[in-house]
Amino acid sequence: MTTTTNPRAYTPTPDRAGWRQWSALAVLMLPVLMVSMDNTVLSFALPDISSSLHPSGTALLWVVDIYALMLAGLLVAMGSLGDRIGRRRLLIGGAVGFGAVSFFAAFSSDIGQLIAARALLGVFGATLMPSTLSLLRNIFVDRQQRRVAIAVWAAGFSAGAALGPVIGGYLLEHFSWGSVFLINLPVVAILVPLALWLVPESRDPFPGPVDPTSIALSMTAMIPIVYAIKGFAEHGFTGVVGWALALGVASLVVFVRRQLVREHPLVDVRMFSNRVFSGALVANLLSLMGLTGFLLFAAQFLQLVVGLEPMDAALVLVPGLVATIAAGLLVVRLVPLFGVRAVVTTSFGLSAAGYAIAAFAGTVPSATSIAIAFLVLGTGIGFAETLTNDVVVSSVPAEKSGAASALSETAYEIGAVLGTAVLGGVLTATYRSEVVVPPLVGTTDTEREAAGETLGGAMDLASSLPAQVGDWLASSAHLAFDHAIQTTTTIAILVALGAAAVSWFTLRDAER
Repeated sequence: MTTTTNPRAYTPTPDRAGWRQWSALAVLMLPVLMVSMDNTVLSFALPDISSSLHPSGTALLWVVDIYALMLAGLLVAMGSLGDRIGRRRLLIGGAVGFGAVSFFAAFSSDIGQLIAARALLGVFGATLMPSTLSLLRNIFVDRQQRRVAIAVWAAGFSAGAALGPVIGGYLLEHFSWGSVFLINLPVVAILVPLALWLVPESRDPFPGPVDPTSIALSMTAMIPIVYAIKGFAEHGFTGVVGWALALGVASLVVFVRRQLVREHPLVDVRMFSNRVFSGALVANLLSLMGLTGFLLFAAQFLQLVVGLEPMDAALVLVPGLVATIAAGLLVVRLVPLFGVRAVVTTSFGLSAAGYAIAAFAGTVPSATSIAIAFLVLGTGIGFAETLTNDVVVSSVPAEKSGAASALSETAYEIGAVLGTAVLGGVLTATYRSEVVVPPLVGTTDTEREAAGETLGGAMDLASSLPAQVGDWLASSAHLAFDHAIQTTTTIAILVALGAAAVSWFTLRDAER
């Protein structure tokens, strides 16, 4: 007698997460907040750094984006290393190093030391971020719970990026600019013991041998390419930019060919043939480009043009911070109704609207228009970050989640670099071309050069001049910066609208 069975009766259901798994998520939010805050916490400290260390405009940009540059160059290698040696082990080691370098950064005595410290923070930050997302992929087996966990993770990442200026503003009201680094130390002190207790170790059970050649190629591809993008935005196509781009592209070609022929590749580059996977990475990159570029000019505008104290300026961004978190959590309920493609496309429409409000609402920007703009922009960022990261990590087997997470984080960090390099470069270049700094009696060449490089430098010089002359220089600098904002936001709007179109066409088959 033949017995028929219902296959559905034997379909295994994924294990549901309990208190320990959700507690592990809370622990993993600590490095997420720490690393993402370090992407933006310097925004409100830039005027103080300018006054204290007297950097050039280019050096000031390096302080901001060397961190993201090193992250972008090392994430792929560190994600694969976590798959092999253990993601929790890599997380804890990176956290200890991150805390130690934060102490060094806080007491930098010149701009070179600060840039070096930021670079090392990027190295250790690269060990943290792939570990957090890949650990979540393995901790939360149930798809719906995993989407909620990734929503919390993405909200934490976006919130950390937005919270950086708020915390930085508070600290700068009471302490020197070095305090924005010391906040990492108590986070590390809490993170390490809790991670050892609550976060389970995970790794690829069949990782294959470590491939130092592929690791080196990933670094010589990513770092020169990102450097070339930054250099081109600031100086045009120079010889150094050309050589960096050539090295990066050549290394990338060799890297891809090597991965295609290896039995155990560092990164399975065939994943990029999946249009949904690739589209999610591009969307991830462009959403962070918009966020970083906005924070770069908003922080300077609120303090140096509107005249707000650091904490008051940071509070202007709080509604946008709340919107970012809320949108990242709300999107879990919106996706079943509208689909990934529609929501991500809408998110870029909101980003474009936010930039338009910042630049063109009223005769000149104001604290109110910046607050409304960031509210709209933050909503779009919250939508995009949750969904793009969910699509990326859900598209690969759990044992390969470290490499996939690293690619997602690499897109994030390249977006942060592009926000500073492209949008920040346009902002700086437009300001330089518009501001007028005459040869003033009693001033040095260095002071005049600083005034022509950055708004902070101009305001410092204006404050030391007689009232009438100082007011004239401040007015010229404000007008130049206003024109720079309008030019920068116009480019950002075009990028956001282009990203909306790309998302609409590439994410058509994304799972609801």
